[in-house]
Amino acid sequence: MIRRGTVLVCALTVLLVPAGGVAYAEPSPSPGTRDPSPPADDPENGDGGSGSGSDEADGTDEPVEIDPELAKRLEKVRKEIDKLHDQAGSATDAYNAAAVKVKKQEKAIADLARKIENNEGRLQNLSNRAGAMARAQYRGVGLPVSSRFTLERDPEKFLRSVGLLYKGQQATKGVINRLDSTQKSLRGSAKKAAEHWAKLEAGRKKRASAKKEIQAKLKKAEKLEADLAEEERELLLDLEDDAAHRRQLEWLRSGVLEEITAKASKKGKRALAFALDQIGKDYKWGATGPGTFDCSGLTLRAWESAGLRIPRTSQAQWAGLDRVKLTSMRPGDLIIYKGDASHVGMYVGEGTMVHAPRTGRQIRVEGVGALPIKGIVRPDA
Repeated sequence: MIRRGTVLVCALTVLLVPAGGVAYAEPSPSPGTRDPSPPADDPENGDGGSGSGSDEADGTDEPVEIDPELAKRLEKVRKEIDKLHDQAGSATDAYNAAAVKVKKQEKAIADLARKIENNEGRLQNLSNRAGAMARAQYRGVGLPVSSRFTLERDPEKFLRSVGLLYKGQQATKGVINRLDSTQKSLRGSAKKAAEHWAKLEAGRKKRASAKKEIQAKLKKAEKLEADLAEEERELLLDLEDDAAHRRQLEWLRSGVLEEITAKASKKGKRALAFALDQIGKDYKWGATGPGTFDCSGLTLRAWESAGLRIPRTSQAQWAGLDRVKLTSMRPGDLIIYKGDASHVGMYVGEGTMVHAPRTGRQIRVEGVGALPIKGIVRPDA
């Protein structure tokens, strides 16, 4: 029987000594991490899949021999699952971009609707005024100006009446001009509204298509894992941990951790405390709590609990928050991962971070270097 805790590539738990002579050991488990597998006596056994068999005399689990074909198949499954989640991450980028455009078009349409409503009221008012002026002028100009001069005995009264008539005509002309301008504005607003509506519909279709693609990728990844036997799933978890530990140890060997000494801010401490309190909760795409979170949903709510509102998605957090150097990183800062900024975690300290990994996994603490780092952002800079 394959025992839980068997390590397929378990040379990770031995000390690695980089060129500079500084030895790094695998960090002790932080709260929320899975129990580390026991170290292999021979590093080669952890890498090649040949164990020493099991010995139950002392009640401990010993590495057992793993079928190389099984190890190869599970590694292939692991890589395929990783690939699907990466593709889902890229599709999420498209989904978020479409969602931003949809919001923009919805706002533009709402603004235009208010403008149209205001202009319609103005148009009605101007129409009423123009009609009243037209009726007044019709009643007052029954005779030509020359006839009025003949009939009017007082030249001064005549001039005053002509002046008033001229002012009335100018006022009427002004109302008519404003009426015409308002009508043109209404037509322009209606045209713009139609254009924005078309863009809104296109954005909604793109968003729906991206969401469908994401769900398909995640469903396929879930099925790949669900089709494995229980013991195989346990070994798959070992493989995932192993890959993450390898990357973390490589990051530690760079020596950068020695340069990261900044302390958390007050708000950073509060945000971090919230994130750590969520350890063990399930990842769910698109979730922002309280029972489940996706990666950026966790960081969003964590910083919200500290009194700061930050962008919703990891891409938007990368684009919208102040960037800092890796060596200036402090607890509470956000670590943006992958080339497309499709993942985010929060720095805990001492080379670890807390994050919501992916579908089928729980919020946990892992090494900062467990994933390819894109950069660091600080919400409370």
